[in-house]
Amino acid sequence: MFEVLVFVYENYWRGDACPEPEQLGRKLSAHGFEAEEIREALHWLDGLSLATQGLQIERSPDDEAIATVVIGGRPEAALPQSGNAMRIYSQAEQDHLGAECLGFIRFLESSDVLPCGLREIVVERAMAAPGDPVALDELKIIVLMVHWSTGIEPDALVLDELCESREGRTAH
Repeated sequence: MFEVLVFVYENYWRGDACPEPEQLGRKLSAHGFEAEEIREALHWLDGLSLATQGLQIERSPDDEAIATVVIGGRPEAALPQSGNAMRIYSQAEQDHLGAECLGFIRFLESSDVLPCGLREIVVERAMAAPGDPVALDELKIIVLMVHWSTGIEPDALVLDELCESREGRTAH
């Protein structure tokens, strides 16, 4: 499934440029992906579309992410997370995501790359992904796809972190 998601990300730079599921399925099949992989990926993308429906993320002048939810055609500002707030993960989330992925999500939050609204979508979509626990490389793909679906292009350094493998890196 994740190979299909990477293909979609690389070939349709924004979520709104992606064809409808039926046409996308035919294109993926023509590129040699197996029917089961395509079915899982399309189902996952459908869930992503539902999760981000009506959500708009904009950048303020000081480069802070501001979430706006469109309800009934009117944009409503989402309440910002309090500086004292802490996300507590359920046992099922801890088991499915694992310590490495939870640490990475926290790193993205503390780097102001993943506002709380997007974090919840990432967690929800990661819970819908196969694997126990989800591999860190797969979580990175999920983060990319959530940004992709909202039309947010991550900062170049963040994009490097999400796209690069840890193998071959030298720790300083």
